[in-house]
Amino acid sequence: MLRLSCLVLLTLLMLTPASAHTGVSDTTGFAHGFVHPVGGIDHVLAMVAVGLFAVLLGGHARWLVPASFVAMMAVGGALGMAGVSIPFVEIGIGLSVVVLGVAVALHLDMRVAAAMAFVGFFAIFHGYTHGAEMPDTASGFDYGLGFVLATALLHVSGIGLGLVIKRMSELRGWRAAQVAGVGMALAGFAILTHII
Repeated sequence: MLRLSCLVLLTLLMLTPASAHTGVSDTTGFAHGFVHPVGGIDHVLAMVAVGLFAVLLGGHARWLVPASFVAMMAVGGALGMAGVSIPFVEIGIGLSVVVLGVAVALHLDMRVAAAMAFVGFFAIFHGYTHGAEMPDTASGFDYGLGFVLATALLHVSGIGLGLVIKRMSELRGWRAAQVAGVGMALAGFAILTHII
């Protein structure tokens, strides 16, 4: 399982940062919105980390934490579509990968409401980028629906990874979560270094 986790992380590291999203062929609307989150390693890692973090917290956090990310990402997307300026967006996205990776690696224990606010803060940056990069010809509703659905699916991937880790022995599961979290945090540092 540890080898599989490392292979998945290495594969994810070969993806490109979200700042490299220059368009997805001639697609618009739903398809373009759906492809946007999965086209950048920063978005993928952060969203998978949210799902994994939610499972590690357990209980109602398994669905409330990802749901808060999606809700606040939609708010950020609306701000981006409206042309509202938010400073340090790319840095916020890079930091989200670092901080969420550390939270997973350390198995950070938080109350559900605090965890919802924690991920929701970073979701605004991710959503803003999605909204700001919406093609002029796309329907805001269709495009938004696409990136919300893709995000939810990435969260489900993180939840699935978390459930697999939880089924391992306590020591092996803890080590797998640590490896995943450290890998995510290191990828976040690499993303930040490229941005700055």
